[in-house]
Amino acid sequence: MTQTQPREELPLKLIVFGASGRTGRAVVAEARRRGHAVTEAGRADGSVTDPADVARLAAGHDAAVVAVYDPSAPPGAYFPAVARALAEGLPAAGVGRLVSVGLASVLPTATGELLMDTPGYPQEWREFYVGHGAGTDALRAAAPAGLDWAVLSPAGDFDHEGVPAGGYALAPARADVRITPADFARAVVDEAEAPTLHATHAGVTGGAQKEK
Repeated sequence: MTQTQPREELPLKLIVFGASGRTGRAVVAEARRRGHAVTEAGRADGSVTDPADVARLAAGHDAAVVAVYDPSAPPGAYFPAVARALAEGLPAAGVGRLVSVGLASVLPTATGELLMDTPGYPQEWREFYVGHGAGTDALRAAAPAGLDWAVLSPAGDFDHEGVPAGGYALAPARADVRITPADFARAVVDEAEAPTLHATHAGVTGGAQKEK
């Protein structure tokens, strides 16, 4: 289980892009539970692929969480465009920490093989998997030194019907592991509060009780 300590300047001013989605809603709820000031940013507020919109919306915040998806856009173009806009817009707004929600499919398993390349893994959404991975690659290439970023995803998938365990653990990709959105949100907000992961993509599973 990851152990973190809050930063001295808590509570945070946190902006959540994609706040109306399932993961975004869970992050907003967890952050507010801890007393953070949260701005919910959606499509009506501006485009997350536009650096100027990102900078305008993120101004005055300490950290950003991004959990976005556009079903009308080609994944291979959309996710890299989001990454480049964040890499430019967040530093322009003075935001130094980004936690982005990724996809388990492009995480390595314990053997080093990407989950999407393992036998029996569904391939009908491979374009979406590859697009997500391209977004992380674009973020890695475009992020300046002043933007401390991490990508978190379930190590397997979300369990939308399960009871939250109250905790989480970092883990390599495994198709059969699950985490509730509430437990995943704990990991995301922890990383916004007190970063332990830097310029990397990590998987998260449900874990033992952890009060925060």
